[in-house]
Parts: sequence; C-alpha cells; structure tokens
Amino acid sequence: MITVNPDGKIMVRRCLVTLRPFRLFVLGIGFFSLCFLMTSLGGQFSARRPGDSPFTIRTEVMGGPESRGVLRKMSDLLELMVKRMDTLARLENSSELHRAAGEGRFALDRLPAGPGLMERIQAIAQNVSDIAVKVDQILRHSLLLHSKVSEGRRDQCEAPSDPKFPDCSGKVEWMRARWTSDPCYAFFGVDGTECSFLIYLSEVEWFCPPLPWRNQTATRRAPKPLPKVQAVFRSNLSHLLELMGSGKESLIFMKKRTKRFTAQWALAAQRLAQKLGGVRKDQKQILVHIGFLTEESGDVFSPRVLKGGPLGEMVQWADILAALYVLGHGLRITVSLKELQSNLGVPPGRGNCPLTMPLPFDLIYTDYHGLQQMKQHMGLSFRKYRCRIRVIDTFGTEPAYNHEEYATLHGYRTNWGYWNLNPKQFMTMFPHTPDNSFMGFVSEELNETEKQLIKDGKASKMAVVYGKEASIWKLQGKEKFLSILNKYMEIHGTVYYESQRPPEVPAFVKNHGLLPQPEFQQLLRKAKLFIGFGFPYEGPAPLEAIANGCVFLQSRFSPPHSSLNHEFFRGKPTSREVFSQHPYAENFIGKPHVWTVDYNNSEEFEAAIQAIMTTQVDPYLPYEYTCEGMLERIHAYIQHQDFCAAPGPAPPGTRAPQSPFILAPNATHLEWARNASLAPGVWPPAHSLRAWLAAAGTACTDACLDHGLICEPSFFPFLNSQDAFQKLQVPCDGIESEMNHLYPAFAQPGQECFLQKEPLLFSCAGSSTKYRRLCPCRDFRKGQVALCQDCL
Repeated sequence: MITVNPDGKIMVRRCLVTLRPFRLFVLGIGFFSLCFLMTSLGGQFSARRPGDSPFTIRTEVMGGPESRGVLRKMSDLLELMVKRMDTLARLENSSELHRAAGEGRFALDRLPAGPGLMERIQAIAQNVSDIAVKVDQILRHSLLLHSKVSEGRRDQCEAPSDPKFPDCSGKVEWMRARWTSDPCYAFFGVDGTECSFLIYLSEVEWFCPPLPWRNQTATRRAPKPLPKVQAVFRSNLSHLLELMGSGKESLIFMKKRTKRFTAQWALAAQRLAQKLGGVRKDQKQILVHIGFLTEESGDVFSPRVLKGGPLGEMVQWADILAALYVLGHGLRITVSLKELQSNLGVPPGRGNCPLTMPLPFDLIYTDYHGLQQMKQHMGLSFRKYRCRIRVIDTFGTEPAYNHEEYATLHGYRTNWGYWNLNPKQFMTMFPHTPDNSFMGFVSEELNETEKQLIKDGKASKMAVVYGKEASIWKLQGKEKFLSILNKYMEIHGTVYYESQRPPEVPAFVKNHGLLPQPEFQQLLRKAKLFIGFGFPYEGPAPLEAIANGCVFLQSRFSPPHSSLNHEFFRGKPTSREVFSQHPYAENFIGKPHVWTVDYNNSEEFEAAIQAIMTTQVDPYLPYEYTCEGMLERIHAYIQHQDFCAAPGPAPPGTRAPQSPFILAPNATHLEWARNASLAPGVWPPAHSLRAWLAAAGTACTDACLDHGLICEPSFFPFLNSQDAFQKLQVPCDGIESEMNHLYPAFAQPGQECFLQKEPLLFSCAGSSTKYRRLCPCRDFRKGQVALCQDCL
C-alpha cells in the first residue's frame, strides 16, 4: 500500500484548485497577444489613421522594436509556465492521486487530462513564438522598404531652389534647428523629417512651394465666403449688455453708461437711417478685444474706477461697442487673453505658428495692449490679417513713428510705435491728426426743453474743478489762481477720498467726493464754470461740461507740451505740440464756451473770470460728439475703409492717367478737373482734393486749416509726381525719391523736388524750415471733420 505524504496531498490539492483560474489566465494571455499583435501591425496595413495629422507621413510601424521585445517576453513566460505545469502533470499521473480521486476526495473528473492541458499550453507557446518570428521578419522587411522609400523621397523633400520662394532654404534650416522650440509645430505635424518641414512651410506657412506629390486640392481649397447680409439698425441694447460680461468694475461702469444712453442711441439710429435712405450697409463680423482690461496687461484701470481714476478710455470703449452694435454688425467681445486665443483659433504652443483656421472676423478693434497680444499669439497670421485691425489710440500715432525702419534710423522709435500699419488704422479720441482716423465718443445731447431748464437753473457764482484725483491738486501755484477765483465764485470739487479730506484740497473748496456719473452731470448743470488745472489732457469731461451749459476755462501752455519737454508725452508715438489742456475745445469750439488763458498771469486770469461771469452761454455739443455723429462716422469707416484691398500708389515720378489736375483760376493751388473721371476705389472721393504748396516750416495739417480745409493723407499718392510740381509752376532743377515723412516737398535753397519712396510715410504732420511741403487738402461736413461733403 502506497502512502502519500500529507504535505504532498495538500500541495497537489492547492495546484488542482488553482488550475481553473490558471486556464483563464492562459486564455487571457493568448487574447492579449492577439490584440497586441493587431495593434502593433495596424500601421503596417494603412497609410494613415483617423486621428493622424494631415501633415504626418506614416512610413514605419509604430513601436516596432517594442513589439518584438514584448512578444519575446510573452514566449519566454509561456515556456516557464510549461515547465511548471510539467511538474504538475507528473504528480497528476501518479496512481496515488488517481486512487485518492476515486475515493471522492478530489473531483478530478471535472478537470481535463493533464497531458491535454499541457498540449494546449505548448501549442499556444509555439504559436506566440512563431508570431514573434514572423513579426520580426515583417519589421525587417518594413525597415528595408522604408529605407528605399526614404531614399526615393529624399529628392522630393529637399528645399527647392525657386526664385519665387527665396526664403525657403533658410526657413528649412531654421526648422531643423528650432522646430522643437514651440509645440505648435508638432501640432501641425512636424516630426523632425525633411518632408514634414517642407509640408509645413508650404501648406501651413507660405515660404516654400507646394510639393508635387502632395494632394493640393485639399490644401489649396479656400473656404467659400459667406453670403453678404445687410446690416439692420438695432435699438434694443439688452443683448449688448450681456455680451459685455461682468466681474470687473470697468465693465460695470461701461454697462451703466451704455444703459443710460440707450434712448439716445435709438433716436440717433432712426435719424441716420432716414439720412442714408436705401444705401446698402453690409454687415461685418467684428471682434472687439479690449487689451488694457486683460489681466496679462495688468488691468490698472478697473481697481481705480471707484477711486477717481481716469475713465476716458472706458467712456470711449463703451461708446464704440454701442455704436457697432446699433449699426447692426455681428459682435464678439473679449477682455481676456484666453478668450482672444479661442476666438482667433490660436494653436497650442508659444505663438510662433499661424492660426488653425481662416480669420472669422472682417474687422478687429483693439488697443496697443491687444495689438501686442495678437502679434505674440498669431504667428505669421498677424502679418496676413493686420490690415483688418483698428487700433483705438487716444493720442494718435504719426507715420514717422509707425514705420519701423524709418523710426529706428531717424530716432522716432518708441515703445508704442513701429507697427507698419496704415496710419489710418489708428483711431483717436479727438481729431488732432488727420493721419489717423478720428473715432471719438459721445456726450449727452439735450433737447430744447432740457436746455432751457438748465439755463434757468444755473448758479451764476458756482465753479467746479476738473480733477478727481488728489494728485491733480498738487499743481504748484494753484493757490494763487484759486484764491482769485474764490473771490468771485463758490468752488466745488469731486476729489476721491476714503476717510479724511485730501490735504491738497484747500479749505474753501466744497468737496463732494467721488460722484456717480448722473450726480456729476447734475452738478455740472448747476455750475457756471468748469475749470481745469492743466491735467488730464484731452479727456471727455470738458465736452460734457460744455454740453451742460458750463464755460470751460483752461491753461495755455508756454512753451507747448510735447514729448521733448514733458514726461507725460515722452515715449508716445507723436511729435504733436499741445498748447492747452484741451486743444480740441480751444480750436474747434472756442469762445464763448472755451477760454484759454495764462494762469501765471494773474491779471489775465482775473479778467477772464470777470468776463465769464457776465457771459451767457447755451448748452453746446459738437455734432461729431453726438450719438448720431458717431454712428455716421463709424458707418462710413466700416463701409469704405479697406486697407486689405486698397490699390497701391503709383511709383514715384509717374502720374496716373485717371487723376488729372488743373491749376485753380487764382493760380494758388491745384484742383481735380471737373471733366476727369474719378479714381476707382479711392475714399474719400478724389474730386474733393485741393493741393497747396505750404510755406517753409509749415506742416500740411496747418497749411490746410489755414485755407479752411482738412489735410487728407489718402490723396498723397496723386501728388507724388513731377507733374504736380510742374502744374504748380514750381521750378524743379532735379527730382529725387527718398524715404522721408516730409515728402513730397520742394527744397529751398537748391530748387530740388523730392518725392516719397515709402507710401506708409505719407504724413500730414511734420515740418522743416528747409522744405515747402506739397499738401493734399479736402473739404469736410459741417460738425464732422472726419468726413468730406460726399463721403457718405
């Protein structure tokens, strides 16, 4: 009788109990092997997977060496399992084990015979081993084939020597060294191969010619333009308020202002609709990105809204949004960099690649902060689409500062200039330079009943000081002229303070603290005088005061303030000289509503106060600062300004046949011949052109104003020819073409005429005693200097 070791029985029992899970495990290994093999070989049978980038060429089995290694490990694992199961089978075949099973202690009849199980395991192991060998053979064949294909493609993936694409080879060299510097290249399918470089540079960017073996129909097919829709005036601004968002004090201020002006916008839309009649108004898709409100730019304005900070920019932006919406255009508003990237289609990365899609907007309104953000994140698309950008620029950008090369060579480079845009793309708060487009803002327009009520309620001896921040009251010498004013009027202030009265405010001034805008308007409606301390420059408050029946008194600057002598203007892209706190009020409104005096001259100042007290003025608002005036102006810009398709100027020294001039009867200037055909695509219409030869040292801006006209830089190309000088009877001993923002001009002495070589440098601003400038002027609509008589 054979005895069985109890420990051996226990061991056998444990092995038998675990056989069923083990079988499942073996089957799982087999299934996993099959799945892994199919996955590994998936790329072998298809050139491209659904998720692949369209620019990726799959020429090898992904993870080939890893596939072989895993299969070998699986084969080794199965061989080890076979050895262990072989030991189990020997125990299973012993007679003691069968007798024990016969006694019913083990249910061996439920299990397959040991040799059968072993044969199956051995068969799986052999199959996996065979598969590993075959995979190895396939991969070796694939690598050999890939090397042959690569050898054949190498000729097709070399940078071509095409004179139409002179930068191609240099860009390929750059990609070899730097393609990993930005993840956006990999996003577009660049993987370090020559082919991927050329595909990217020819299909995503445009430095290289298209590869002949690529499918060009997909890459060259441009999206079909959407059908044009006519813009319809809107009067309900509820949706605009939703688009403006919330969460920032600046946005809350802008929304309150928009809501307060809703009725005036609606009335202005009705008036303009009647004026335009059946004129077609194409609807534009417009993105408005307010860069200075983004966190990335610091957003210094929002925290100061409730502390007396400057509100001029927010006033203007609120009115721009309202005007664009009322005119019926599609509007998208962003105040964060993340929103901007999402709306533009910026690819992931550091901003070196173009956008992932064609720009879905016809126009983009932004500021200098937003302009910088777009340049950083749009890659080459910025250069492609910058003609659609309009930059809200409070103080203006002159052409000499805008042209990067010229500004660098001649000392005009600043932190805000050198963008190489058409100068008309910069849009200002006031019309201080015709080189830029005048955007403006609006003030409240009163009806006749309201005007009479204000006149009846005026306090003849009440003055309000222009300045909400205590720092403005630190002006040296203010006590002298304020004490003179205090003899005649009660002085009120609206200076912000938290707990105690600002020490800068004299005791005889009645300070109301920072007032909400409606309450501030009521204060202006009572006051006789609104007095400025010389700062801030060119804000909206003086126009609001004049519109509410106040006289505005301001300081004359001698010498004038500019970037050469005043810290505030230093670094701004303009050489403009400011002769008073508010030049627009002085030059375009003037007495009796605006008085400009020397505050350092006590006698002149006191005489002005006495005269103002006896002067009766009605509330006055220039038409261009009404809601209707702003709608009219922006409508004209949107429908007529096109800096993407504008025809290029004729080369220097030539005269376009469709632009003949005649000398005026008094022989002082040139006019557009009445019987001449109009230049197509030119706006303003060319027949409004009047050309004058300015005196030496006079800018074209001033020369045109002296004749009751406005300088129009769009007309410079017509005058940039020898013919213009000849018809003005200017004796040119020689003609030269150079880059200079003062050209075209006549040099004295020397009798030499100079033409402009760079169209972006045509400039109304600028003067020199050496030159008499040839200046293009035009007429303008009453109360609307931005538009000529026939500009609508």
